[in-house]
Amino acid sequence: MSHSSSSSSGGGMGRTLLWIAIALTVLLLGWVTATAVRANPIYSDRDAHGVSKYHFIELCREELHTPNELPLMLGPGQTQPLLTAVQGTGEMRANDTLQVVSTATVAQTDQAVQAGENGQLQMTLPVLIQFRDTAGATRPLVPVNMQCSYDKTKAESERLQVMLVPGG
Repeated sequence: MSHSSSSSSGGGMGRTLLWIAIALTVLLLGWVTATAVRANPIYSDRDAHGVSKYHFIELCREELHTPNELPLMLGPGQTQPLLTAVQGTGEMRANDTLQVVSTATVAQTDQAVQAGENGQLQMTLPVLIQFRDTAGATRPLVPVNMQCSYDKTKAESERLQVMLVPGG
């Protein structure tokens, strides 16, 4: 029988130190991750505002995907669904659909989020109302501002408010 076919287990102290080093590394990485997440401004103030800054921005952006019913401010206290207002201009063709796209950069979006009173978050961003035809071509109509707010004190279905305001 040769020496290569026999097995021996050795390295007791080295193996123990290796496992201790692995455990300490995992603990250190866990601590660093937890500290970084708590200090991240995108996720901060979830308790204060009822929603994280990142989630608030995403909620506002999701509203832009269904523009037809977005309220468009026409004057003090007067709003109208965007589709109704645009159809009244005569600019919309039969095969057109409405789109509202943000023209703000990521940095502008991040800076636009402001804490309001009583745990509210607010944001005003420039957006562009445009038409898209069935071939995929787009025609700009008008730049406006999207005003978005989140109020944690309201009922869940009423917390997010989005409105389009002329002046983009």
